[in-house]
Amino acid sequence: MFILKLGGTTKTSSLEMRSFFVPVKNQGGTQMRVKDTLNLGKTKFKMRGNLPVKEAERQKAWADNDVYQLRQKLNEGKPTFILHDGPPYANGDIHMGHALNKISKDFIVRYKSMNGFRAPYVPGWDTHGLPIEQKLTQQGYDRKKMSTTEFRKLCRQYALEQVDRQREEFKRLGVAGDWDNPYLTLKPEFEAQEVRVFGAFAKRGLIFKGKKPVFWSWSSESAMAEAEVEYHDVTSPSAFYGEQVVDGKGVLENGSTYMVVWTTTPWTIPASEGITIDAGFNYSVVQPKGDDRKFVLATELVADCAEKFGWEDVQTLKTVKGQELENVLTQHPFYPDRQLVTMLGDFVTLDAGTGLVHTAPGFGEDDFYVGQKYGLDILVPVDDKGYMTSEAGPDFEGVFYDDANQISLDKLKAAGLLLDYMPYEHSYPFDWRTKKPVIFRATPQWFASVDKMRDEILAAIDDVTFYPSWGKKRLHNMIRDRGDWVISRQRVWGVPLPIFYGEDGEAIITPETIEHVAQLFEKYGSDVWFDREAKDLLPDGFTSPHSPNGQFTKETDIMDVWFDSGSSHQGVLVERPELEYPADMYLEGSDQYRGWFNSSLITSVAVSGHAPYKSVVSQGFTLDGEGHKMSKSLGNTIAPAEVIKQMGAEIVRLWVASVDSSADVRVSIEAFTKISDSYKKIRNTMRYMLANTSDFDPKTNAVPVDDLASADKYMLAQFNQFVESVKGHYDQYDFLDIYKELMNFVISDLSAFYLDFAKDILYIDAQDSHSRRSMQTVLYTIAVGLTKLLTPILPHTTEEIWPFLKETEDYVQLAEMPAAEHFEGEAQLVANWDAFMAMRSDVLKSLEEARDQKLIGKASEAKLGLYLDDKHDELLNSLNTDVRQVLMVSGLATASLNDAPAEAENYNDGVAVTVAKADGEVCDRCRMTREDVGEDSAYPHFCGRCAKIVRENFPETVDSEFEDYEA
Repeated sequence: MFILKLGGTTKTSSLEMRSFFVPVKNQGGTQMRVKDTLNLGKTKFKMRGNLPVKEAERQKAWADNDVYQLRQKLNEGKPTFILHDGPPYANGDIHMGHALNKISKDFIVRYKSMNGFRAPYVPGWDTHGLPIEQKLTQQGYDRKKMSTTEFRKLCRQYALEQVDRQREEFKRLGVAGDWDNPYLTLKPEFEAQEVRVFGAFAKRGLIFKGKKPVFWSWSSESAMAEAEVEYHDVTSPSAFYGEQVVDGKGVLENGSTYMVVWTTTPWTIPASEGITIDAGFNYSVVQPKGDDRKFVLATELVADCAEKFGWEDVQTLKTVKGQELENVLTQHPFYPDRQLVTMLGDFVTLDAGTGLVHTAPGFGEDDFYVGQKYGLDILVPVDDKGYMTSEAGPDFEGVFYDDANQISLDKLKAAGLLLDYMPYEHSYPFDWRTKKPVIFRATPQWFASVDKMRDEILAAIDDVTFYPSWGKKRLHNMIRDRGDWVISRQRVWGVPLPIFYGEDGEAIITPETIEHVAQLFEKYGSDVWFDREAKDLLPDGFTSPHSPNGQFTKETDIMDVWFDSGSSHQGVLVERPELEYPADMYLEGSDQYRGWFNSSLITSVAVSGHAPYKSVVSQGFTLDGEGHKMSKSLGNTIAPAEVIKQMGAEIVRLWVASVDSSADVRVSIEAFTKISDSYKKIRNTMRYMLANTSDFDPKTNAVPVDDLASADKYMLAQFNQFVESVKGHYDQYDFLDIYKELMNFVISDLSAFYLDFAKDILYIDAQDSHSRRSMQTVLYTIAVGLTKLLTPILPHTTEEIWPFLKETEDYVQLAEMPAAEHFEGEAQLVANWDAFMAMRSDVLKSLEEARDQKLIGKASEAKLGLYLDDKHDELLNSLNTDVRQVLMVSGLATASLNDAPAEAENYNDGVAVTVAKADGEVCDRCRMTREDVGEDSAYPHFCGRCAKIVRENFPETVDSEFEDYEA
């Protein structure tokens, strides 16, 4: 008999014991024993759960036997599919977002590898940048008291430690890949290729230095890219104040007229150089009762503002178009020697404020561009750490910018210019690492021009397939709307900008210098930039008209880390011989539309004129069970390691398949518990099929398709459809649909139908009977195919199953995906059986009602009457099967629908059903109620069918003196 190991507890299936119940007689009385006719006693099916322990052991075996490389060798010469890994940042333990991402990639790569593709997977890490510098600072290191090389050495060491830490966590998820040879952005060959990417921009005239507002993180003391900021709702002091007109250009009266300006950043008023209005808006000159002053504001906002300011009996003196107010000059409210110009811009709105916007070109992108148009200076009276400088005047000098808000309000109020102020809630950018607000601040930075190549980038997007499809529009809009890319950072842990300066301060970026620096980085790594003088980094004999004396200096800024990772198509896809460029796929979170998808696209178009990827798959964020962002500070995180320790990595992997990852995904322990139940259903179903095919040799016992029993043919056809559907979902990366179909197939098609009546054949019919071998043929086919189909999702479990199957590959990972094998007459057979399955549903309803009425207990206690119209009668005959057996009832009689008794349950489709308790006794072997139990005196507790099977197959047990026994 089979010994089934369930979590260490040995249980013997009563069904399996019943399969080969044989009566024997001994000195102690007559007993039942299980006849070991199938030599099953030699096979103990130890398919234990205990995933946390067994998975680790299995992963070690994979590594020891180099299974990943064996798969690569098998796939040599096949079409290539490259999923390029977006590098996670090398810092801290992995979280559920990492797990969702890496496991999803593993699904795809494993499937492609088993389905006709050469699909190597090279994992990577982003290893440069501010967070590592911050981590070392928190550990007590002061980079300003160390040499740059010493500090960079510590950064490198920390990054490599984090890579090792995360690598083990990713491997524990069961992700297959070239873990011994990942790509790292700190490797010399990667840094060299990044320098060449920079050179490609420079060669096309896309690199320039300018002073324009960028996201500036005072907490990090560095410029930031758009992808490095996140937005949070904040409350700012919204101020409405007047600026006295000193030159109304004949449209406004001088001295007595005030432009009503609005700002949500009063701290920037010391840098104010103008007022921006909209040319097409109407502006009114109004005078409130009791005030000698006249005020200018947007006509549409007069009533709203009058209420805010407490104005009464407001008289409109004049209304003009915005374009008439262009170049009107006003007096700066703080500085008597500064006049402000009225400018026309397209960013002014009427949804808040006054229709006149305070403009400081040094502190806002819109302000900058309108200021450039009108030839304004760029004032930036704030230092790198966010403190006001002497340029702001003695009242502000040394004050933190946020504290300067109150000083500005107080000065406006003292001058009688503050009309109103109030809290204003709005979305504001924050440094995504330090979680501190950033400011727009104009500083000298290096830029890569997006504007000059925007059309080319947008055209490249058209050649990419997006999953979900809306990703195309999202990326298109982001490229359409983004400004030039600030690529310089005022830090030390990163790839230096390969720029030299001549004696006259002119930047030197030539193909010759770029390639020489790239070769140096390739040989020594980017540390060489900091270890050597500028002259030792230039080609031998290099000269430049900008340095007649041969003296050069070098840039001290590093490149934006998004330029690092965005260059990976060259540093990895082009660099590694087993990979190809462009990649077939990039798969990351939806935030990467403004991150890695974005930066990679720009750099790839600059280098080669096309996108780095043929397709893009984006996923949502992982949230807690309540839909909130997971955060350590909130205490609502669930680490993959926690779930693996309790339940195993297979549960995490099956969970990934069960969620709609195209949207945000909620994570909870309850969700994993639910998934563990699904896993048990899968596991138990596979165990059932293995247990009942252990004596089946596909080489000698398999029944040809044409000779299969009708029900077995139908199940085989159902499985063929399942195979085609699941592979189609794999091809479209629809893991949720795979999960749904898998559970439906396991629960409905197998457990609730085929395996339900299978026991009346597998456990009862003779070992080598055609009926049993026919069913085993299909069960074995399903077991093998399902094991292969499940391997991308549950590789640990399928590798546990594989040795119990009689296949040639040492590992299921080295097998190929199953192919649907259709047969002649399949369509008609499926149509007939599908019609029967609809009829079966009606029968099951009647049986359930009989149970509710206590007429029967189990279906096997029932005698069924089926009253059928001609169509359904022909249907049953066409099935060529034992319908009673399929319905798992003890008795079945059919008659014409016209003869249905009054008590019959009628169904609209030409079927009526009666249910009664079957006559006779229960057979101790097949458990069916039969009137012929005991007719064979040798087997008094067996029905005629079972007695015949036992007599023919176990003649040594026939005993005319056999005594009664209890089963």
